[in-house]
Amino acid sequence: MRRARRRVRTALAAALAAAAVALTTAAAPAGDPYAAPRAVPFGVDLSARYGAVREDIGRAYDTARRAHDRDMRESLGQLLAPGRQFLAFDARGSGRVVEVLGDLARADRIAVVVPGADGRVTNFDSRKFAGGSASALAEQMRAEAPDVRVAVVAWLGYAAPASLSTAILTDDRAVGGARRLEGLVAELRTLNPSAPIGLLCHSYGSVVCAKAADGPSVDDIVFFGSPGTGVDDVGDLHTSARAWAGRGSRDWIQLVPHARLLGFGFGADPVSRGYGARIFDAGSVGHSDYFKPGTAALRNLALIALGREAEVGRAGHR
Repeated sequence: MRRARRRVRTALAAALAAAAVALTTAAAPAGDPYAAPRAVPFGVDLSARYGAVREDIGRAYDTARRAHDRDMRESLGQLLAPGRQFLAFDARGSGRVVEVLGDLARADRIAVVVPGADGRVTNFDSRKFAGGSASALAEQMRAEAPDVRVAVVAWLGYAAPASLSTAILTDDRAVGGARRLEGLVAELRTLNPSAPIGLLCHSYGSVVCAKAADGPSVDDIVFFGSPGTGVDDVGDLHTSARAWAGRGSRDWIQLVPHARLLGFGFGADPVSRGYGARIFDAGSVGHSDYFKPGTAALRNLALIALGREAEVGRAGHR
């Protein structure tokens, strides 16, 4: 019976991971010069996967050069730097980028950075967005635990809404993003079954993570700078993961009403007492500074990702 259940779980994980590869591609608006990435079959070894995605980035770079798309060309040139590893990439529309920092297959701990609004290929490496945030987290985790093998995934795997748009007020983008995130987690579980996985979910990314919480299991889900998660409390997440929440004292998101009406808004504040999350100290950071080096927020995020719960600085409910 156990073997049968294990086979079912393995098959489900493979199906979700394969779906993640397919769903990572973005719909291109009319006139978009960039080609769809080639499909990479699930199950190929990581080095082959990284190589195939790198070729897709190279083709997009050539397109950007021919199209005189300076911002894209410069950004893709950075992605093509030696040693960088990507699980997925799509230049169309606002773009998708999924980067791996570290040895994913041999890691002792895996952290996934899930960004919020305004993420694009052209700002991926910025400290305030997925790639830059993941780099800061990986560096902090290694400083806290130099003997632990860590892998950090920078996951711009969904069409992040723009801050100045009505999309930022609804969970429409989060629904599709959650399916893709579930697929990523399933793939990570297949590639490395033993490593604990933490989801670090910033701003609108916390809505994405909440919707993916009842998918393939993770060990920690961390909401920070969150406008709400679309549920009333931790119990509604339907997950066995430890749920954390934090908010910097200078984060403007605290001014957002925590309500939901006619499909707009995201409900309960995850740092409130009634929500039931573990509250970590995020210090005095602003909305875009949770991964800023030297902050309490970054150190506590790293400690959570390392599974060192007892060392995490705690804060009171708001």
